[in-house]
Amino acid sequence: MITSVFPRDPGACPERFWEGFLRDPLIRKVILLGRDDRETCPPRCEALTVDGPFSGRTWNNLLARVSTEYLLLATRPDVRPDPRAAERLLRTAEATGAGMVYGDYAETREGTLREHPVIDCQLGSLRDGFDFGPLALVSVPAARRALRKHGKIPESRWAGWYDLRLKISAGHDLLHLPESLSCVEAVSAAGAAGGDLFAYVDPRNREAQTEMEAAATEHLKRIGAYLAPVFADVPSASDFFPVEASVVIPVLNRVGTVAEAVRSALAQKTDFPFNVIVVDNHSTDGTFERLQMLAQGEPRMKHLVPDRRDLSIGGCWNEAIYSDLCGRFAVQLDSDDLYRTGETLQRLVDLLRRENCAMAVGAYTLVNERLEEIPPGLVNHREWTDDNGRNNALRINGLGAPRAFDTALLRRIGFPNVGYGEDYAVALRLSREYRIGRIYESLYLCRRWEGNTDAALPVERMNRYDLYKDRLRTIEIRARQKLNGARK
Repeated sequence: MITSVFPRDPGACPERFWEGFLRDPLIRKVILLGRDDRETCPPRCEALTVDGPFSGRTWNNLLARVSTEYLLLATRPDVRPDPRAAERLLRTAEATGAGMVYGDYAETREGTLREHPVIDCQLGSLRDGFDFGPLALVSVPAARRALRKHGKIPESRWAGWYDLRLKISAGHDLLHLPESLSCVEAVSAAGAAGGDLFAYVDPRNREAQTEMEAAATEHLKRIGAYLAPVFADVPSASDFFPVEASVVIPVLNRVGTVAEAVRSALAQKTDFPFNVIVVDNHSTDGTFERLQMLAQGEPRMKHLVPDRRDLSIGGCWNEAIYSDLCGRFAVQLDSDDLYRTGETLQRLVDLLRRENCAMAVGAYTLVNERLEEIPPGLVNHREWTDDNGRNNALRINGLGAPRAFDTALLRRIGFPNVGYGEDYAVALRLSREYRIGRIYESLYLCRRWEGNTDAALPVERMNRYDLYKDRLRTIEIRARQKLNGARK
């Protein structure tokens, strides 16, 4: 038998959604989470006053009071379960011994139904925003064992559920059942203006993110993947470099923006020689011709066209950093973005030199196609600290921009030949051993428009991107566990 937990929305009439749960003979009762337990409830329903459906206090209370073997969490008040959803989840949990089982779902928008698959949860699925879908079946005995072993859930306002699922995952599988088990109304997708993509760096969410970071850090300690803030020195380079720094701009079919990006790089004022390496990945929209014109009479601009035609962004970076044109430091600039001032390059290189860093990262401002600031505006990744940044990097999806690297170190590891997450892969690898320096002032204008790699993505592509970054985190966690084991 199952206890179902349901968030109560005071602004809606959710009784029609409860009915699907109450009709199921496997569900003993429904607990309605809300701000006021004096509201009337139908039979087999119980109101529970909570400070939030995902708080530590809520989940400690739930696990102390439920008497069933399983708890079915509905994360949306409008979820409509498949008639056999509870049975499919229950039978799967019983067959596998999983600590939690979750499934795919469907969304309706203006009468149109579309499938919304989710992805498998793995060791590196540390994102607090991991999508388990609107229904998840939790084994109550597994949850209680996890809390007995790892301690009760902290009395956090936001990170209670996150802390619990991390503790359960330390001893049990969180199993994805690839079947559509429920239906919800579609929510607005994050589009060109950024949307939920930048929610975790919104200053308004800082308290929640601090709680999430604390839970993730304790989890890394629990599984032997935590790294103390002790860093290796960046080794002296024996390579010959023709200039001190190179601005690297991979580009494919950006005829409308690449010239602005190149001019932004060439306008940098420095006390060292630098060049601009533009890796043109066989553009067909006039970008090649535009770059050829820009290169005329400008010896600092290097226009490279790879021999290979199977390169993505990471592969284009490799073309630049392994060439004999690349400087001692390699500095990123996307083909549709701009450096905010003429001092950006100097400041990044100064930081790399001064603080013995393998990588330096600045802050950026989100703008639209007309370079007008759009929400959330400044993205400075204040969640990064010298003490814990290398651990918290395993919870978040990126480190920011612009990014600058020690080229000799970069050549040791190279970029993965992918078009999304290539910079994140490098940052995780470098942070395992070396310090990453930060500048929290805006050095960069990041243009959000429909041509961005991560703008308004279909769910299948977003899943592919998320799965890849989770895999990167899994690899990095394994490497850190191995490193910690070798140190013992």
